[in-house]
Amino acid sequence: MKVPKLKDRSPLAPLLANGWALDQTRDAITKTYKFANFIEAFGFMTRAAIWAEKWDHHPEWSNIYARVTVTLTTHDAGGLTELDIKLASKLDALAKG
Repeated sequence: MKVPKLKDRSPLAPLLANGWALDQTRDAITKTYKFANFIEAFGFMTRAAIWAEKWDHHPEWSNIYARVTVTLTTHDAGGLTELDIKLASKLDALAKG
């Protein structure tokens, strides 16, 4: 099932107010999470991976010690969709513990 691209950017407002930013090079959003140490960062990634797999929507991410940078876009749709909003909101919740 193909998910349509967002036509209206207003659903992104709560995410943008919570530290997410529009990627300046493509139709995507990005955020860097900072944790106390590597174990907390890796634990976040593990919990996030379970949800990403469950929803079949996988982030682009990188981890450097206690930081995890995440970029979300729906490749099949060629840009941002409701799936990105859903996963971004879940990642924010997971990062809070």
